[in-house]
Amino acid sequence: MILIGQFDSPFVRRVGIALELYGLAYEHKPWSTFGDADKIAAYNPLLRVPTLVLDCGEALVETLAILDTLDEMAGPERMLIPANGLGRRKVLQVAARAGGISDKAVSLFYSQRFHENASPDYIARIKGQIAATFAWLERDRATPAREYWLDGRLTHADLAVAATLRHFRDAMGEGWDFSRWPALQAHSAQCEALPVFQKISQPFVFTPAKG
Repeated sequence: MILIGQFDSPFVRRVGIALELYGLAYEHKPWSTFGDADKIAAYNPLLRVPTLVLDCGEALVETLAILDTLDEMAGPERMLIPANGLGRRKVLQVAARAGGISDKAVSLFYSQRFHENASPDYIARIKGQIAATFAWLERDRATPAREYWLDGRLTHADLAVAATLRHFRDAMGEGWDFSRWPALQAHSAQCEALPVFQKISQPFVFTPAKG
């Protein structure tokens, strides 16, 4: 398999960590959606990452769809999400909220970088959405106290939140008071200390389009 995208993307990072945890062989192409758009377009005309190219040549897009395929490959005993029930819904909802923060962070980043006259109301709305979702995740992680989001096991919820926090601090952290979310900070530190998180890691660096 081929994983396309840089690990400074929280979405690409989540897929890379899952591949490592599942022990699935893959080749990593750290292509940028700006600097390497022509290469990515051959596999994904939306120019979005992650894109995962299966051994058969099929290209998978969208993080949750890719992870669902990897879960199937890993099998029910090893996959990073319960097969059904409340635990599965919890993992999906936490991961969706974390992914939503990352999506909003990207919108905020580009609005502030490329639009000198971006609407203050629009910027305030995005920041409010991000802060409110961080607060939701903080409450959900803090009570009750537990080792991981689902007590005793690492899941896609843990991967999603940790990857989102790292990306957000790197790309948008200036001016944000992370002390408001101590449970999330502790969660981030716990996950980032794991060898697989240290292996699949890249500081956020914006690479503008060529030309």
